[in-house]
Amino acid sequence: MRHFDFSPLYRSTVGFDRVFTMLDSLAQPEQQTYPPYNIEKTGENAYRISMAVAGFHEGELSIELDQHLLTVKGERAEEKSENGDLLYRGIAKRAFERRFQLADHVEVRAAHLKNGLLHVDLVREIPEAMKPRRIEIAAADKAEAPKAIEAHVINN
Repeated sequence: MRHFDFSPLYRSTVGFDRVFTMLDSLAQPEQQTYPPYNIEKTGENAYRISMAVAGFHEGELSIELDQHLLTVKGERAEEKSENGDLLYRGIAKRAFERRFQLADHVEVRAAHLKNGLLHVDLVREIPEAMKPRRIEIAAADKAEAPKAIEAHVINN
């Protein structure tokens, strides 16, 4: 994959360094493939991350949100086989840490573990001040407009 050089953009923009750092990190090939996961859009502003964490229970999983970085960790204690020696291990028991970069105004609503899948529900809530709003245009008589401007100038 090609690596893009964002340094020319740093010279002419202010405040976009987080975006360029994120794009640069996304361009790097991902090394970790465990555990597998899905990201789905469940509504207009709702999302769900589903991770296959078979064999883990709630006490061995942790979810942390630090600013815009969601981190899911799984740590398992070593357990000894009660029925003898294990001849083949096809079910992974290794620890993992998976990170997700969240957009502005995306919050974690809930997380639950069901049938070996960890579901993390997210929602994007845009503050009222940032939502588009309609500005009404008031119709004014041509005779009233200069008087209003003139009154404003005299009062100031």
